[in-house]
Amino acid sequence: MTAAIVLWTRLCGLAALLLAGAVSAADVHVMISAGFFKVYSELGPAFERKSGHHLITTRGPSMGDSPESIPTRLARGEPADVVIMDGDAAEKLIQGGAARTGSKIELALSQVGMVVREGAPKPDIGSVEAFRRTLLAAKSIAYSDSGSGTYLSTKLFAQLGVADQVAAKSRKVRGPPSGEPVAAVVARGEAEIGFQQVSELLHVPGTSFVGALPRELQPGFSFAGAIASTAKQPEAAAALLRFLSSPEAAPAIVKAGLAPVPAR
Repeated sequence: MTAAIVLWTRLCGLAALLLAGAVSAADVHVMISAGFFKVYSELGPAFERKSGHHLITTRGPSMGDSPESIPTRLARGEPADVVIMDGDAAEKLIQGGAARTGSKIELALSQVGMVVREGAPKPDIGSVEAFRRTLLAAKSIAYSDSGSGTYLSTKLFAQLGVADQVAAKSRKVRGPPSGEPVAAVVARGEAEIGFQQVSELLHVPGTSFVGALPRELQPGFSFAGAIASTAKQPEAAAALLRFLSSPEAAPAIVKAGLAPVPAR
């Protein structure tokens, strides 16, 4: 009788633990831009296994006028617990009240790079002046409709004194989910050179990665996560951001062409 009671007690305890796990498991709505998506897609399943939570993912640019951009999606009331996007764009969401103050976590550092079509000569972009000459010589230029493209079209081209010369031969490319990476446009030969964050340019069939822009011209981009102000699962969202910023995430971050955030 005593053994039976002990067994019954243990079974009840196990059932209680399983029930508690089921109750605590949550559907976590994630809005994410393209630059960190490779890391997220690799690590997301591991987070789901460890936490029991289920990730529901929506993709869109960090900024821009696309109806699929994360700010636009949030403004029209699409559900989100956490946003993962360009760091400056995440900060703007916090300032505008769309994400919670104090919730932002830097996940990775990023550089802007350039690709050409596979088999084409790789232009010299090793110095500021060489990069400027490459822009002027290019017959056509493509850049994204998100953070890197906004930086190029509104700041860098003007800084280099080539804004007027490149305007007519430049093309802004709408990104996923309804659009495509800049490198895909280059691969089809529709643009001679293409710019985007390095993590979005690597290993795209039909293209060759030329390299990152000179250090002096890098905008200091990062990817960050923040909890949406309308989050229904803020604890689970915070757990996801802790996981993506943990040392365990570093190998996937490096493999994606990004750099882990230095420990503070």
